Amino acid sequence: MITERQIIRLTYIKKSGGGYDGKPSIFDNIKQEDVIMAFFPCTRFEAQILLSFRGEAHQMKGYTDIEKLEKDLWLHQGLSENYELITKLAIIVLKRGLRMVFENPHGSQHYLTRYWCLKPSIVDTNRRLSGDYMTKPTQYWFIGFEPQDNLVFEPIEYVEYRTHQGMTAKDGKSKTVRRSEIHPQYASRFIRQYIIDGKELDEFGKIKTTTTDTEDETNGIH
Repeated sequence: MITERQIIRLTYIKKSGGGYDGKPSIFDNIKQEDVIMAFFPCTRFEAQILLSFRGEAHQMKGYTDIEKLEKDLWLHQGLSENYELITKLAIIVLKRGLRMVFENPHGSQHYLTRYWCLKPSIVDTNRRLSGDYMTKPTQYWFIGFEPQDNLVFEPIEYVEYRTHQGMTAKDGKSKTVRRSEIHPQYASRFIRQYIIDGKELDEFGKIKTTTTDTEDETNGIH
C-alpha cells in the first residue's frame, strides 16, 4: 500500500549519481513500490524561453547581436543539459522497473511536447478546479506505470487565488517560492486520484484506515 508519506519527491536532480552508468546511486535505495515525484526545472523547456532565443525578451532590449548570440549559446547549453538529465532519469526509471511522475508546464510550444518521444499521461489545464492556488496548466508524465482513475468525493475548500501578475513576496516567502507552491489540498487529491490503488480508498476517495490506525488514534485521546 502506498500512502502519501511514502511518495518520494525529487525536486531537482542535478546529476544521476552514476545511476545511468550502472554505478552506485540514490536510485539503489528506491523500491519498485515507491513512486518518484520529479519536479524538474522548466525554465529551459517552457514556451517563454523562445523569446530569449530570438532576442525578443524584455530584459534583452538594447542587446547587440553579439550579446544575443552569446546568450543563445548559454541558453542552449542549459537546454541540452536539462534534456539529457530528464532523458537519463526516464531511462533509469524504466530500466530498473521503477515508477515516476514527472511534471512540467503545459503548452503547445513546450520543448518536450515537440521534441520528446514520451507523451504526457495527464494534462491539467486548470489546477484551481482541484484546489490549487493558480490555474497553472500542467502536464504529467507517468513513467513506468499508468495513472489510476479514482473518484474523490469531497468538497474543495476555498484557496487564495494567485496570479503571476499580482504575485508579491509574503510571509517571508519570495515571489518565486509562492509561484511554485502547491496547495496541500491539490497534492492530496492528485495522489489519491491518480497514484494510490483504488482498493486502498473508501467510497469517498479517502485513504482507508486500518484497525491499528484507529487504535493509535484512540490511544492518543486517553
